[in-house]
Amino acid sequence: MDRFWLKNYPKGVPADIDFTQYSSIVELFEEAFAKFRKRTAYVGFGKPMSFGELDELSKCVAAWLQSKGLKKGDRVAIMMPNVLQYPVVVAGVLRAGLVVVNVNPLYTPRELEHQLKDSGAKAIFILENFAATLQKVLAKVALEHVVLASMGDMLGFAKGTLVNFVVRHVKKMVPEFTVPNATRFNTVLAEGSRISYAHPQVSAEDVAFLQYTGGTTGLSKGATLVHRNVIANMLQSEAWVQPGLHNPKKPPPPEQIVLVCALPLYHIFALTANCLLGMRLGATNVLIPNPRDLPALVKEIKPFKVTMFPAVNTLFNALANNDEFHKLDFSDLRVSLGGGMAVQRSVAEQWLAVTGCPICEAYGLSETSPGVSSNPTDTDAYSGTIGLPFPNTEIVILDDDGKPVPLGERGEIAIRGPQVMVGYWQNPDETAKVMTPDGFFKSGDIGIMDERGYTTIVDRKKDMILVSGFNVFPNEIEAVVSSHPGVLECAVIGVPDDKSGEAVKVFVVKKDEALSERELMRYCAEQLTGYKRPKYVEFRTELPKTNVGKILRRELRDEELKKGAA
Repeated sequence: MDRFWLKNYPKGVPADIDFTQYSSIVELFEEAFAKFRKRTAYVGFGKPMSFGELDELSKCVAAWLQSKGLKKGDRVAIMMPNVLQYPVVVAGVLRAGLVVVNVNPLYTPRELEHQLKDSGAKAIFILENFAATLQKVLAKVALEHVVLASMGDMLGFAKGTLVNFVVRHVKKMVPEFTVPNATRFNTVLAEGSRISYAHPQVSAEDVAFLQYTGGTTGLSKGATLVHRNVIANMLQSEAWVQPGLHNPKKPPPPEQIVLVCALPLYHIFALTANCLLGMRLGATNVLIPNPRDLPALVKEIKPFKVTMFPAVNTLFNALANNDEFHKLDFSDLRVSLGGGMAVQRSVAEQWLAVTGCPICEAYGLSETSPGVSSNPTDTDAYSGTIGLPFPNTEIVILDDDGKPVPLGERGEIAIRGPQVMVGYWQNPDETAKVMTPDGFFKSGDIGIMDERGYTTIVDRKKDMILVSGFNVFPNEIEAVVSSHPGVLECAVIGVPDDKSGEAVKVFVVKKDEALSERELMRYCAEQLTGYKRPKYVEFRTELPKTNVGKILRRELRDEELKKGAA
């Protein structure tokens, strides 16, 4: 197709990148280990870890996994926040020829059970803070190995002991648990150091990640990302940020750039924008375990002159309104990448005023590794769009029959490029629903492309709700709410929210008149991770339906919009 938008590309960004320059992510990692050996790769709780240390530690993890009989292509789950163990395990799993299954640490037992069963994970690396959740599903899943990590594992004896004591006994962040035959993370490192590592043959078409995303059936699906997908997107992202990094309005960038890793590494945005791009650039990633703890976040990044800051709108907004954040040195900040949810004009303007660095809004999905398009990184202008397609990437706007619409008309955003997943894990039916015969992935987002090639998202074809950058599918929430014995029927929609962009609202028809909002909220808290839980509950005597009895979510949304406009 005619990529007419290329004439509007920022200077220096190529139309295409050579994504065949690496045969696998393993090759990328090992190049970085050799090239940047003495540089600091990650900092967690003030403790630095060099590229050389990451090389040795991840090799220990890889050797240990191989010694346990795991074969190429077997899946390994990782259920941890942003701690030093995370990049070690990711690199170790991939270097063993295995597949990473990223798991949200805040999942409930129900959500965790589904993901472990669906992926067929044979092992899991989990922070002990979340082991009580795993305990509840152990008997129902086919895990062969459980590795327990603690916050202080990699912080040295004195600091590690203190951190573990505070986490376990002062803050009481580790609920009691029993996980028989689990292996401690430091034991894995010790045993792995005595085992010979066998370098596997990993190709660009081998599966690297199963990145779970919401499902229209109420069950999450694993977007199957092969090494080629993720390498391509990392190289596309690298090419795109160069004009911002080398902005002529600022002095040359430092030899080693610094990235803030406030996005969770289990999320595809951080995986590509922080973990992999950081390896490619030889950057330092400052790990933020809990970005909601703003004082701790500011304290962690204060010693550094940050160069790149990927985040979601809600975090940019919170920091731009934080007095202590205002006191930091932003003289090296070149690129602030906004993704996961729409960047609001007011937030973009305030962030620019505070930091002197514009927020560059980008667009992507788990199914696209994730980057699809972005605004230029060398301009202060706020466009309100998702920018131009990345190198090697085509965007087309389709009508309901799957045919391209004229420029300026609404339709579904469809994407084709080397970063598009190979399909949903062991789910050909769901894959067929989103892939066109000529290889375009149908995003479910409704957009308009203008004559320059910039696309604006105007709606969602799906009923998906976007809460702080996380996809929430109404079917999943409705399945949980309707399973409460006091509920006759329910419907879930997204409503505007100043903090999270959207929030979940559930409309309920009672079966038991005694059912209260408090009881329903408690029930949801047991079944759903935080961002999926309803923020609002409205009880009704009936719900709007079609002639055949289908609940009309659209009508409920329209009612809410009218309330907001009143």
